[in-house]
Amino acid sequence: MVLLRSIATVGGFTLISRGLGFVRDILIAAVLGAAAGADVFFVAFKLPNLFRRLFAEGAFSMAFVPMFAGRVESEGLEAAKAFAIAAFSVLFWALLIFVGVIEVAMPLVMLGFAPGFIGDPAKFDLAVALTRITFPYLLFISLVSLMAGVLNSLGKFAAAAATPILLNLCLIGAILGLANFTETPGHALAWGVAAAGLVQCIWLFAVCGREGVWMRLRAPRLTADVKVLLKRMAPVAIGAGIYQINLVIDTVIASLLPAGSISYLFYADRVNQLPLGVLGVAVGTALLPLLSRQVRAGEAAAALDSQNRALELSLLLTLPAAIALMVIAEPVIRVLFERGQFGPPETLATAAALSVYAVGLPAYVMVKALAPGFFAREDTATPVKISVFCLFVNLGLNLLLMGPFLHVGIAAATVVSSWLNVAIMAAVLHRRGHLVPDRRLRGRWWRMALASVGMGLALVWALGPLADVLAGTTPERALGLAVLVAGGMAVFGGLALAFGAARVADLKVFIGAAGHPKKHE
Repeated sequence: MVLLRSIATVGGFTLISRGLGFVRDILIAAVLGAAAGADVFFVAFKLPNLFRRLFAEGAFSMAFVPMFAGRVESEGLEAAKAFAIAAFSVLFWALLIFVGVIEVAMPLVMLGFAPGFIGDPAKFDLAVALTRITFPYLLFISLVSLMAGVLNSLGKFAAAAATPILLNLCLIGAILGLANFTETPGHALAWGVAAAGLVQCIWLFAVCGREGVWMRLRAPRLTADVKVLLKRMAPVAIGAGIYQINLVIDTVIASLLPAGSISYLFYADRVNQLPLGVLGVAVGTALLPLLSRQVRAGEAAAALDSQNRALELSLLLTLPAAIALMVIAEPVIRVLFERGQFGPPETLATAAALSVYAVGLPAYVMVKALAPGFFAREDTATPVKISVFCLFVNLGLNLLLMGPFLHVGIAAATVVSSWLNVAIMAAVLHRRGHLVPDRRLRGRWWRMALASVGMGLALVWALGPLADVLAGTTPERALGLAVLVAGGMAVFGGLALAFGAARVADLKVFIGAAGHPKKHE
């Protein structure tokens, strides 16, 4: 119940954020389309955003939370607060220097991050200029990640989960209110990113203070605890961020492909991120503190049960989502993005990438459910070894598939390496006795898969009668897509109950959890 309520709290706020994110992306697609200007902004956005994903959902969540939560459990809140303040000070000064160095060296950084831009000096210079504006976001969002870790460890999930909402509001405001006053719409969006980092940081600083944990900026001191934290952060960032690192490799290689390739992958990934962000982030965020406390308390059986329930919930929601996105990728992209500078050719290219990305959706979320099994036990070395191997597999497949399949080949390489990552992580945890599928999980996963396939077949059939509606005006397309989504959900729900993939009692528990998030704010 505690895990479900925590997941519901984080997932609910993340769902709001993803909804605003779609509004943001619809506006970006209408203004920038999928041409060279869009490619440049997405590169400028992805570089600091990579670190946001690694720090917010990776390094700090996985390295800081077990240490902070352990101190709360064994030494009390005051000792944990002292550790958090020491970490905050070291992180601030280290990142301030790092951001300054990267700002100066940005042309060299861009040579490695988007080598395909070199042949177009104007495009390259614009990418450098926009990324210099967006990169300070890294400083603010890393501090946000630390403060979010403090709040999550204290069972206060709502405020931290709401911070991405502020990012999307800032970017929407930049498009609607600033774009007419800047050199290009890309400049307005870049300033929106930088402003969002500052706004998020001020927000969580105030919330932490309200909870009695005021973050004070002091001269940096490498205490023993801070040294351990820093030592664990780098490998955790790689181990937990395999999906994000794969996307960086995708961006580098996509910059070598025809103009628009980066944009196709970005828009496809944004749609794929809705279930991934809502469920993956929620599961990982809620599971890690719970597992850390259970492991520290020696509650092995409870830890195994938490791991099984996280995997069960991940599969229940991602298997049908994956198959649905594979089947209706084109209508989804057409309804969301096809307007303004984003036309039918861009829709087809983006839908092709989405249908492939969707194959890996369960894997992306399962990584979030499996990683805490290592990090709650303060093991960072094993995930690093696994992720480095998968990174090389992804790189090799990218180089192999980019020629014949262009950007779709890049998406396929990401999918294969992500499933490989899940398989190896699960095998290692199982061998150690930290992942033992119980009877409930073993009996339900294949029923979930069967119900998902049945739903997919129903969607394939429905595309025929709805063909004229999906090819009509924008309101008609939106109505047709709504019918597909609602019908698919109804079919899956009915089949899941009929096949025993889920029970009404389980759904009532989750719905009840979602309806009472304040208990864990």
